[in-house]
Amino acid sequence: MMTEQGRVLEQLLSGSFICQISDEDSWRYLKNSAQAERIEQQLNILNRTLTHCADGEVFYAAYLTLGEAERKVLGNQFQETAAGLLPLVEWLLLVQEAAGNDMPLSQGQAIRLPELQTQIEDTPAFKEQLGKIARYRLFNSTSMEVDGQLKQLFKKLTELGYLLRPNPDKQIYLATGKVDYLFEVLRFIDETESLSLSEQAEQATMQGSLL
Repeated sequence: MMTEQGRVLEQLLSGSFICQISDEDSWRYLKNSAQAERIEQQLNILNRTLTHCADGEVFYAAYLTLGEAERKVLGNQFQETAAGLLPLVEWLLLVQEAAGNDMPLSQGQAIRLPELQTQIEDTPAFKEQLGKIARYRLFNSTSMEVDGQLKQLFKKLTELGYLLRPNPDKQIYLATGKVDYLFEVLRFIDETESLSLSEQAEQATMQGSLL
């Protein structure tokens, strides 16, 4: 049977973002400095390091040093992230506007799908915005109805790790720490917009901001 340390290590190496919402047991394990140090030692053997964002509330693994192979992998990952940013940002804005919130979505915040659907259906501008977002390749929805579009979006966002559905019998989703990570990526890109994607990817890793 795999130990807790082995399970946490496997999650990090698979590219998971560990927060209190996505996996509270692993999050608590990494909040213990001694246990986090043991994980760090294991990651270092594999040219990885334990990294965090959102004031230490979200953990993930980043490259420790960059060789040619790592730069290539990182560049591809960064391009994939950048390609999905526009639909993700537009979705975040839609959720914030529809909910009437001053602050953007963050870890632990609940989204009640029926309430969001009602807000969108009652507001033509939101309905049009949702239709545009749903057609992006990232979501690839073919539905013309708000209900079908939202279900496809939330299914994909759950698969990507941005949302968690604690109870399959209820249409309530929780934002995970990966949402906070996304905002850090956006801030980083804004600060380094004059650099090429490969340069951004390399600098991000050096700062511990990206995989």
